[in-house]
Amino acid sequence: MSKKIIIIIVAAAAFLAGLFLVSILIAKVLLGTDNQAGFKEGQGVGLVEVKGMILDSKETVRQLRHFLKKDSIKAVVLRVDSPGGVVAPSQEISDEVRKFAAKKKIIVSMGSLAASGGYYISAPATMIYANPGTITASIGVILKLSNIESLMDKIGIKSNTLKTGKFKDSGSPLRELSSEDRAMLQAVIDNTHEQFVQAVAAGRRLPANEVRRIADGRILSGEQAKALRLVDRLGTLQDAIEEAGRQAGIKGEPEVILPPKKKVNYMDLLVEGAEGTFNGPLGRAAGGMRLMYEAE
Repeated sequence: MSKKIIIIIVAAAAFLAGLFLVSILIAKVLLGTDNQAGFKEGQGVGLVEVKGMILDSKETVRQLRHFLKKDSIKAVVLRVDSPGGVVAPSQEISDEVRKFAAKKKIIVSMGSLAASGGYYISAPATMIYANPGTITASIGVILKLSNIESLMDKIGIKSNTLKTGKFKDSGSPLRELSSEDRAMLQAVIDNTHEQFVQAVAAGRRLPANEVRRIADGRILSGEQAKALRLVDRLGTLQDAIEEAGRQAGIKGEPEVILPPKKKVNYMDLLVEGAEGTFNGPLGRAAGGMRLMYEAE
């Protein structure tokens, strides 16, 4: 190998190493990996935020458990601004909110949107605040399936499926749903919907039949939701913080304490990025199926 080629290889390796280090520094700035950034020790009210689609429960559960263990944190405000999301993570967060409320006060503050799964995680809280114009409720379940069988025929691609039972490929985009498929999937949706109804009834201390009457996927304004007892009070995030302070027995304006930020493992980010590529559009095209508590 000539000296010139060796120099080029070394220079390229150095360039790539430098680019990697710069990427890490940029990620640290953007993601705020300082574990104590924005965190203050002292007596006050914790703030946990749920924003956007609920696709995973781990971070919200971690933050709630952190505040539950802190003797200095007397109450928590859960700020919800979400259209909902996947059923299982919504249920996991809801269960954690219920456990938290059994030991400390947790006040929900709804932002512009706290619907479907966003409402599901709010229901077990000690108290719910919403703005008059907050979009909330949307108590329902949705399962969206695509069919590309005709497209496959047009481009001349044939698909063969081997399976162990007639329902194993139910929901596949490569064939039409049969009447049996529809009945089976509808039964799953109905059961999951009833779980939502029961969770709201238990969290809000309402008769299940009263919840069922409005559990048809309809959205409500914060003002309408209050009239139906799905929300306790109309007010802002600041109102919810002050209420949390009062319920915690804190005199004066409570100090708002943020949870410590999760340390970032950059290798995990690469892995999660690859998983996201498959579980996103590619995963859905491959026939992925997820029940959603999601407002349309």
